[in-house]
Amino acid sequence: MNIIGNIIKNVIDITEKLTPETNPSESQKEVLKTLLHKAKDTAFGKFYNFDKILESNTIQKSFSATIPYFDYNKINDEWWSQLHQGNSNITWPSSPDYYALSSGTTGKTSKRIPVTQDMIDSIKSAGIQQIVALSHFNLPASFFDKGILMLGSSTDLIEKKDHLEGEISGISAHNIPSWFRGYYKPGEKIAKIDDWDQRVKKIAKKAKEWDIGAISGIPSWIELMLTEVISYNKVKNIHEIWPNLEVYTSGGVAFGPYEKSFNALLDRPITIIDTYLASEGFIAFQARPETNAMQLVTNGGIYFEFVPFKPEYINQDGSLVSDAPVLTLDEVELNKDYVLLISTVSGAWRYIIGDTIKFTDIERAEIKITGRTKFFLNTVGSQLSVNKLDDAVKHLENNFNIKIKEYTISAKRYDDEFYHSWYLGIDDIIETDLLVKTLDDFLKKANKNYRIARSKALKGIKVKTVPTSIFYNWNAVNKKKGGQVKMERVMNENKFAEWEAFVEKN
Repeated sequence: MNIIGNIIKNVIDITEKLTPETNPSESQKEVLKTLLHKAKDTAFGKFYNFDKILESNTIQKSFSATIPYFDYNKINDEWWSQLHQGNSNITWPSSPDYYALSSGTTGKTSKRIPVTQDMIDSIKSAGIQQIVALSHFNLPASFFDKGILMLGSSTDLIEKKDHLEGEISGISAHNIPSWFRGYYKPGEKIAKIDDWDQRVKKIAKKAKEWDIGAISGIPSWIELMLTEVISYNKVKNIHEIWPNLEVYTSGGVAFGPYEKSFNALLDRPITIIDTYLASEGFIAFQARPETNAMQLVTNGGIYFEFVPFKPEYINQDGSLVSDAPVLTLDEVELNKDYVLLISTVSGAWRYIIGDTIKFTDIERAEIKITGRTKFFLNTVGSQLSVNKLDDAVKHLENNFNIKIKEYTISAKRYDDEFYHSWYLGIDDIIETDLLVKTLDDFLKKANKNYRIARSKALKGIKVKTVPTSIFYNWNAVNKKKGGQVKMERVMNENKFAEWEAFVEKN
């Protein structure tokens, strides 16, 4: 009998039963009040008169009417830049303890996003909520005393005068609770290795010494790590090394495009749990097995707003037009795409995080990520979001029994005619003409706007297949291998020209 595992499982089950159900809408109203109260004496709070907003009978409406939308560039130029100059009490009391460095999917220049101690506490609280939610999943008691391998960026953060800097996964691992350290793998020494390849080699060498029950990280990098562990130890699949592996906690990007290639590394199915941890905070996690949607963390340190995702509200750079309408959690509708806005305990206000979501269950505040505001292919009216592109790629996988781990696309002009130019990461040999026709037919059926565009300005599709390693090398050269790095699904013409030159060279 697994005594420790049973004890932990029973504690989680009891905690879940004793935890009162929250009303997401009411929780959000309280979160907004708390944010405004705590920040009312900051430079930002005084400038936008938080005291007056708090006196309003409709605080949510007064809040949205008073404060403009901010993307990273706008809030950094107007407010956070003052923090970099040594000032404090700007958008949140005092000064941040950390800065999350995030190049996201836009290029080499890192964003420096404030991470306060209040945000660290908020992330820990959301993590505990996620652990408690494991009681809803049919996991064996033995799972609860196994190791948890977290593969993110290095925890060896950059030391500055009054703060530390690194990617959010490294900051989070740097702040893991003391009670968790016995379960945490690869351990502090290996986790501090900055070079991702060297870190993975160390993990591969130590793998047989660990009894891993769960792994966590971005799908593309987790796949590479598992492949290295399997290759180094000369086994057929990861369960020959970690027979008790039961859970993969995915995050950062949609898991769907990686599902087929990921499952090929396993001996048997495991539980996949989606999470939504961004540089700006812990936003959502999958709370029950009946769905792969994620529940917004509505009672933490983040207040959410939602702008309908329509072309007329989105600027070319992914920002919002100033008069775009906004909705609260009370006002959203099922299965409609929204641009997600957050206001946080790190001093982000009405901040465009860059993701689009849709609600699958409003009462539970459950969502799915549907894409990125910048990954919206609408150059010739096709109006293709990333979820539609992901669906098309999955259709190719199923139709031709192939694996497509990565892809990117751009609307490119050839002799004054527009084509959607696709690059697919395929390590199999396949005729591109077959891929072109299948892609085109699928998108015509799946998207009315694409079908109309194909009858007018969009001439057709072009497809090139390249080894998957090309995508990983592009990320390594342009940003940093591992961690929070994600591949651009949609590129503008200038970025696409760089990409094509890189592919040609490599």
